[in-house]
Amino acid sequence: MKRGFRLSLAAGVTAAVTLLTACGANDTPSGQGGTVKPGGNLVLLNDAPSITWDPAKSSNLVVTTLGLIHRRLTSWDVAPGKDTAIVPDLATDTGRPSDGGKTWTFTLKDGLKYADGTPIKAEDVKWGLERSFAPAFSGGLAYHKDLLSPGLAYKGPFEGKDLDTIQTPDAKTIVFHLARPYGDFNWVASTPAFSPVPKGKGAEANYGDHPVASGPYQLASYERGKSAKLTRNPNWNRDEDKTRLANPDTIEFELGQDTGVISKRLVDDTGKDRAAFGMSFASPAQLAQIQGNASAKARLVTSESGALAYLSLNTQRGNLKNPKVRQAFQYAVDKAAYQVASAGSAQLAGDVATTLITPGLQGREQYDLYPAPPSGDVAKAKQLLAEAGFPNGLDGLVLATHNERGFPEKAAAIQASLARANIKVTIKPLDEDTYTSEVDTKGLSDYDLTLTSWQPDIPSANANIQPLFQSTEIGNGGYNESRYSNPEVDKLIGEAQATVDPAEAGKKWAALDKKILADSPVVPLIYTRNSFLHGSQVGGVEIGRFPAYVDYRKFGIVQ
Repeated sequence: MKRGFRLSLAAGVTAAVTLLTACGANDTPSGQGGTVKPGGNLVLLNDAPSITWDPAKSSNLVVTTLGLIHRRLTSWDVAPGKDTAIVPDLATDTGRPSDGGKTWTFTLKDGLKYADGTPIKAEDVKWGLERSFAPAFSGGLAYHKDLLSPGLAYKGPFEGKDLDTIQTPDAKTIVFHLARPYGDFNWVASTPAFSPVPKGKGAEANYGDHPVASGPYQLASYERGKSAKLTRNPNWNRDEDKTRLANPDTIEFELGQDTGVISKRLVDDTGKDRAAFGMSFASPAQLAQIQGNASAKARLVTSESGALAYLSLNTQRGNLKNPKVRQAFQYAVDKAAYQVASAGSAQLAGDVATTLITPGLQGREQYDLYPAPPSGDVAKAKQLLAEAGFPNGLDGLVLATHNERGFPEKAAAIQASLARANIKVTIKPLDEDTYTSEVDTKGLSDYDLTLTSWQPDIPSANANIQPLFQSTEIGNGGYNESRYSNPEVDKLIGEAQATVDPAEAGKKWAALDKKILADSPVVPLIYTRNSFLHGSQVGGVEIGRFPAYVDYRKFGIVQ
């Protein structure tokens, strides 16, 4: 999924911050002499003004907020130091493929209930998925849509039409008949739209303000721009749900908070803020404050890796149509300068990237098609430009980027490094809505280069490769910002998706990684690291290999 400006630490931290520890680890209680036990009130501080509680509209990862209220057919087992594994959630297993991966069958566990005490049925999972096709409930992850309704002909259930590719022969069985074999469908079944919604409910646009809960918590109150409060779901069974510890009795969200205020509150660590967690990535201001505060430093948790930050080269525009010109960019970019612009140091910013598939995913192979020092190889870049017919370099290129969270500063680092190879670039910062409409929605983009980042939605290389490089993802809200179109790559993506055996699929995705990067539609920059700060009474703060987010299911208050 496009996480865009939300995925990188912002620029401007001094080099002194390199003393901070950067590792994904199981965070232990900070000097309180206690252990995490059920009970207490957890406070979550968020700079965003709202949270999407409607599963049809959500792109939330399994480990973050939506999973506190809504369960899905499958879930993830996430822990530091090991690969993320798929596990059952509402279902008894992780799905049973047949017909070469075109048909997938799931059986619900016994005794599942919503917060209101009514039973969770297979038809509710179907209804929830059908809602996601209705135009009024768009915006969520859509991996399932073309598989269940090719060409998206189905428009939702509110006009009385069923999606006949989903069958529910009884209250506990749900069968999916896909348009083509799809080996990752069990992972797709962990995305938000696979949360149950009681059949017939959820027609109102504001269903997300009062959703019917299937997870350990229910939404007791919600006020956009201000707050939300979760209380326990009395019908959730702790013994049956193996992925959610659900330690706090209540969870309070403070929304629309100024990042500077969040920084000060968490560093000061007083009163209720001792039981608080910062949902936003640690900012330069936070990191600078933490450097001189031993207590706060002990409460900073940083991921092993994260998103792929990358520079897209518009393969359908001007001189960038020439592969040799695009390859020159691989050597011209100073990735070390990008690290400094991102977080002040390589340690906190993340490792230099040379592949399209991010670390922690099955089948990933480490390679480097364009070997050069982290600062680049300017002579090699100029040589390739000369061979392509541009001995004096390139002029007049426009780089579009987000206007928030340090992206203008990071774009400036790219601009300066390209100038060394006589590639002259003008930066165009755009707000998020404009970026989406100008870069992702238009079929033909007016920009030569774009700078952004990408966090896969599921721990599969499929989610790295297909959204960014399949030709169907050009324009119309897709994320193929390089406008890369290669019929052979499209064919190989389909073959990899159809491979049910994960190990065999991993080999195919790794081969695609190399094949695509040989055409140089993007320059991989770094695998970003995400840092989070919390109060001294918050324990159980874990970040696994994937995703680079704290697992909200494991939080607790030190008693």
